[in-house]
Amino acid sequence: MTGDSSRPGGADVPVVESLRGLSPAERLRRVAAGRGLSAAECAALAAGGLGIDDADRLIENVVGLHALPLGVALHLVVNGRRRLVPMAIEEPSVVAGLSNAAKMLAAGGGVESTASAPLMISQVQLMDVPDPEAAARVVLDARVALLAACDAADPALVGAGGGARDVQVRRLDPAGPGDPLGPMLVVHLVVDVREAMGANAVNTMAERVAPELERLTGGRACLRILTNLADRRTVAARGRVPLGALARGGFAGEDVARGIEAASVFAERDPYRAATHNKGIFNGIDALLLATGQDWRAVEAGGHAFAARGGRYGPLSVWRVRAGMLEGELTMPMAVGLIGGAVRAHAGVRAALGILGAAGAADLAEVAAAVGLAQNLAALRALASEGIQAGHMRLHRRKG
Repeated sequence: MTGDSSRPGGADVPVVESLRGLSPAERLRRVAAGRGLSAAECAALAAGGLGIDDADRLIENVVGLHALPLGVALHLVVNGRRRLVPMAIEEPSVVAGLSNAAKMLAAGGGVESTASAPLMISQVQLMDVPDPEAAARVVLDARVALLAACDAADPALVGAGGGARDVQVRRLDPAGPGDPLGPMLVVHLVVDVREAMGANAVNTMAERVAPELERLTGGRACLRILTNLADRRTVAARGRVPLGALARGGFAGEDVARGIEAASVFAERDPYRAATHNKGIFNGIDALLLATGQDWRAVEAGGHAFAARGGRYGPLSVWRVRAGMLEGELTMPMAVGLIGGAVRAHAGVRAALGILGAAGAADLAEVAAAVGLAQNLAALRALASEGIQAGHMRLHRRKG
């Protein structure tokens, strides 16, 4: 999974207070010593982690490689464990911002993060169903047989403790006079995918049962594919910061906290602000997921859909000042996995997972949510004090 099965994924990492002022080679040496990376993993990271032949097996029409900087954020404490966070991103201030915010959250006890069971949903769209209400009842009556058919499509998943868990039916009526279609039924297959992201497993199951759903309903199966709104596979992160830890320059900690609270309420009331609020969250999450070989596009799509689940787009995190502390909470879907895909084919991804010390898919999800919460804190603290541009431009000038 991480390139070295002898390295315990659940182990705490040695304290690394700072990597500033060091050369990239010395930073890698210190991180490698702390996480027990092999010489091969270090070489993979230094060289970009992917050879042209491996790249040619990953996607079509490969003509070269495209590199991004890989940084390591420090000080993040998640569920009592210190973590080193690998981040692949081109935007300055993100890695430093996460490290600073993580230190503030650590002063309040660190981030508590909890992932739900890894349940993914695949959808089978049924058109031209003669009697949708009767068809829905028939499908639900056949639930046991349908679940068995799903499990037969992926015995390896069942052997790992996963498999199909539920069948649900939804009726979707025309949206208005301009809608060109009549009513349709959508069958949801809810599947425990264990350590996988799960797209291939649930898509295969949808394909397997589609003919039987046609027979049961008298309809015609059209789309058979997962949904990236993985609202049965969520993760929640909570953190607290002492007000004094928020002080910045000439700004008192309580004033900064009140500014962060006001920015949060702004996002709760206004979708224009919420979009940028959530972008700051994904600055951190995407960088971690890209470094660790995840489908970050799927997580982003699910996160934005989840943010609009009430019919109005809103923030994925909220912040409040309570009893001398700034408290933040974040909840969102998080479909990640540690088997297959780039994890298998990309040596740099495996080394990045070694830096993180990922103990499993749920652990990765919990760290990702903690990263999102901390990254959001970093952005809001900057906005509530000196403004976002000061730090950005200071780091941009280094590029020249």
